[in-house]
Order: sequence, then structure tokens, then C-alpha cells
Amino acid sequence: MKIFYKAISLLGFFLFSSCAAYLNQPMFQAPSRTGEFSKSTQTLLNLPPAAQPVEVAVYNFSDQTGQYKAVENGSTFSTAVSQGGTTMLIKALEDSGWFIPIERENLNNLSTERNIIRNTKQEYIKNLNPNEPPLPPLLYAGLILEGGVISYDTNIITGGAGARYFGVGGSAKYRQDRITVYLRAVSTSNGEILKTVYVSKTILSQAIDASFFRFVKFQRLLEAETGVTQNEPVQLAMKDAIEKAVHDLIVEGIQKQFWSTQGGKEVNDQLVAEYISEKEKDEATLLLDRFKVGREAQNSLGISGGGNLPDGDYKTQNLGFMGRLEYNRYFGHFFNASLAGTALRLDNGKQYDNIFGSVDLNGQFALLPNDKLSPFVYAGPGMIIDIVKPEGKFIRFGETYFKIQYGVGLQYFVSNKVGIKLFGEQNIVFSDELDGIVNGKRDDFYYNIGLGLNYYFKL
Repeated sequence: MKIFYKAISLLGFFLFSSCAAYLNQPMFQAPSRTGEFSKSTQTLLNLPPAAQPVEVAVYNFSDQTGQYKAVENGSTFSTAVSQGGTTMLIKALEDSGWFIPIERENLNNLSTERNIIRNTKQEYIKNLNPNEPPLPPLLYAGLILEGGVISYDTNIITGGAGARYFGVGGSAKYRQDRITVYLRAVSTSNGEILKTVYVSKTILSQAIDASFFRFVKFQRLLEAETGVTQNEPVQLAMKDAIEKAVHDLIVEGIQKQFWSTQGGKEVNDQLVAEYISEKEKDEATLLLDRFKVGREAQNSLGISGGGNLPDGDYKTQNLGFMGRLEYNRYFGHFFNASLAGTALRLDNGKQYDNIFGSVDLNGQFALLPNDKLSPFVYAGPGMIIDIVKPEGKFIRFGETYFKIQYGVGLQYFVSNKVGIKLFGEQNIVFSDELDGIVNGKRDDFYYNIGLGLNYYFKL
């Protein structure tokens, strides 16, 4: 019975972890509803009003990927993304309030209808009303908006986790796709491409399931399973990317002084400053939402403190202190050489307690050198010196021992000049006399763990 309760608890955990989807399962037909907003719709609607809306024409904003939906046994004749890009773009232009969209996608239909109206008016004028006004001319556009969906990448990130124990288990999986659009504004007076913007949007799919399989009695089997899958609509992601592209085109047009808000220069400058800040953050974000940091400094000074744990011949091993000063010289983005001086205390309780100093020369390799959070590994030779302080006399140096050290660490860059680092290392001494006693065949070791700051600068 206890196993049954555990199974129910585990199933409940998986259900409530995705309860928004699981507890709102569709059971009945739903009526039509107004289309939902994307993540960028409200941002587009919140733009300040334009000083003078611009007439724009959109002939075609189409799917340029040529991709079809992938299925397990090949592909279908259904396209991977919506073919209604022009309609979405016109809606976004209308919602922004900055443009007056002009019908150009089905210009033949418009021209045919105008010819019918014109012929009808001519007959009406000739036979009934000579004063009937003529058909007004078509609006013409100052800008043509071109572009399209240029990329739809699937499975750019996939992953998941799962576990099963004694017939009870569950798993969670996810997948990310990405859609990319380009939008450009072309002047109808001379054909100049005034501005081009590029926007990408990720599309998330998630699946969570749980199962229970157990013999509860002789010839009595209990089996249960449940799960939920959630897929972000591709159409909504495409709408989001197009609306973001329209927003960016408007702000970059303000920056180039092609148009302006009703509020004038003050509102323009504020809008452009916010956009530039957001754009710099977007351009510095890498895959998996890793934040890129551009660093040009070739030198750094570091200070750190932490603890030391001996691993020698004594059973008692207490945590002592460790302090370090360090200079790093960088050769490219990945590799640097460092020279460090360390003061540390080896504490074996009443059996042995002493202060040492060490000098280390390390080669360090950064695994993700352009990320804000960058792991690194290092190794190199060094030497450790016994610091002796007899009573009533000055500090003097005792025995010197050679060693090697290696370690791993993680550095978080607060800015281009300041980084916070956490590291741990093992020091292997080429002697068994470090703690003043020789016992066994193994040499003495000790470990350092520290937290510190690095300051980066150029000479």
C-alpha cells in the first residue's frame, strides 16, 4: 500500500508541475474568438503616435524557406510556416498607427472592380446624372515594404530528463525551433533601400509524462500513465516576429530621421535610447540565452580568499585559511598564463599547524570566453615554502618543496573590467615531509577553494 501511495504522489507531482495545461484539457467545442496577442503586440500598440503616418505598399511578404512539415515517415505537402505573411504584416502596420497600408497584394482584383465602377458611372452620367463625380484616383505609396520569412530551423535545442524506480517513473522533454524574418523599406521615389531589420523568434515545445506499473496482488496488475504536451503555435511565433520587425523598423526610421513622433525630439531620443539598449542586449545573447561579453583587456589582477584542507599523514584535517594575489596575461580569448602568490595555513589540529607560502605558474583555458558566466580549467608547476617564526625573532623561510597544481573554476563578469570567480584546486607536493612527518609511500597533498575578484585592464 505504501508503494501505491508513493506512486500516486509521484504522478501528482508531474501533473501539478504542468497543471495549467493538464487541468484545462479541452472537452467540448469552443466558439470562435478574437485572435490572441503575441509577446510583441502590446509593445507595438504602445508606440507613441506618429507625427504623420506614411503610405506603404506591401506586394508580397512570403515564405522563402521552401520547407514542408516534417513527419516521422518523410514530409507532407503542408508548408512548415504560414503562407499568410503579407496579411500578418499589413495587420501589424495597421495596428502600429504609423503607416497607411495600401492594397497591392491583389491589385488585379482592385483594378477590375474600379473598372466596373468607372464603366457604371459613365453609363449613369450619360443617361441619368451628368453631375456624377468621377472615381477618385488610387493612393500611391511613398514606401514599399519587402522581405519575408527566410529561415525556419528545427531542433536547434533538444533535451529532457527522466527517472524510473520500482515501476514508477516520469520524464520531461523539450525542443526549440526558430523562425527568422527580414523586413526592408524601399523608397518609391528612387528605389533606395532605406532600412533593413532582422528578427528571429524561438518556438518552444514541451512534453511531460508519468507512469506507474506494479503488481499489487497475485495476478493483479495496476498500470497508469498520463502526460501533457504543449507546442507553441508557429503562426503566433511568426506574428510575433513580424510585429517585432515593424516595431524595430519604426524606431530605426526615427533614429535615421525618416519620420518622427508627435512628441518631437525628446520623445524620439527616449524611444531610440531604449531600443538601442535592448538591441545591444539581444546582440550579446548567444544560444541557450548565454550572455556574450566583449573583452579587449589583455591583463588582469586578482585577489581571492578562501579555505585550505590538508591531505597528508595526519588523521585530523581542519579547514585553514588561504589568501592569494594573482596576475594574468591573456593570449587570445581562450588561453592565459598566470603567476600567483598564496599564503595558506595547514591545520592538523594539535598534531601539526603551520603557515606556508606558495608561488604558482599556471596555464589557464577558458571554455566559454565570450560568455558572461565562463568556466575555466588550469594547471601548472609551483613551489611551497615553509614560513617559520621563532619566538622573539623575525619571520624566516624554511624548507622549499616543488609541486604541481590543477583546478577548475567559474567566473561571472559583472562588467568588462570586473569578474567574480569561484575556484577549487588540488596541490600535489613532491615530498612526504610537508607536514613534518614521513608515513607511507604517498606524498602530501592539500586542497584550496576560494572566492575572488579579477580586475581587467590594458597596458
